[in-house]
Amino acid sequence: MKTVKPRLGSQVSNHIAAAVTSAPENIKVLYKIRTEMRVAMQNLLKSAGILVLPTIADPPLKLKSRKGLSAEVHDRAFALLGIASMSGCCQVSIPFGEHDNYPISLSFIASHGTDKFLLDTVLDMYSSLQEEVSIQSSASPLPDTNGIIDASELLKEKGNAAFKGKQWNKAVSYYTEAIKLNDNATYYCNRAAAYLELGCFQQAEEDCSKAISLDKKNIKAYMRRGTARESLLFYKEALQDIRHALILEPQNKFASVAEKRLRKLIS
Repeated sequence: MKTVKPRLGSQVSNHIAAAVTSAPENIKVLYKIRTEMRVAMQNLLKSAGILVLPTIADPPLKLKSRKGLSAEVHDRAFALLGIASMSGCCQVSIPFGEHDNYPISLSFIASHGTDKFLLDTVLDMYSSLQEEVSIQSSASPLPDTNGIIDASELLKEKGNAAFKGKQWNKAVSYYTEAIKLNDNATYYCNRAAAYLELGCFQQAEEDCSKAISLDKKNIKAYMRRGTARESLLFYKEALQDIRHALILEPQNKFASVAEKRLRKLIS
């Protein structure tokens, strides 16, 4: 590089310059990181595991584009592109056509030394994958709900954090915002738990009923509705909920204790 001084793209030149000027101790650290990553990937994939992921995280640049990759897009791309080269794994990228003039591909990564296993697997899967792509390409597009789901999950996690911090009202607010975005049984069940801590038993019962209508096997919803109904002195209805929870999970110790207590209260 120093002798020939070839003309390279600015980003490539910058990476090479950084490598050339790296101190020996820094290179030792990088080798250590690489070794740790290889061990981690080997433990994950073993001899017959395959990691499936998009080849890159964002649409690539269009052909003949004069626009360069931004640093953020570059880092996001190499967060996926660098897995195989960093870990010594083998990788196959299968093209699936185009979307809005951008190429689409999926990558399959297997552990170091399992190249033949990976290639054989891809050959076996290829016709089925192409057929599935053809079916999906001709299907009507689905509404883009990823952003909504991501936002609601983030609000749920904030609610969980507030709940752990015993900030019950704040937790209720976060769960309520999550419910507005996504009518999810877990969100109602979590809000019910916060309502129980606040002593708002009727609201907790209503949330649990909604959660159960969305998920008939939600054990926590039955348990929490039973707790709310017991606090409202509806012992028979509470016992029904607890018994339903026991049907779904016979070994649930909390449900067993609650059932005995409610049977005594009714008798």
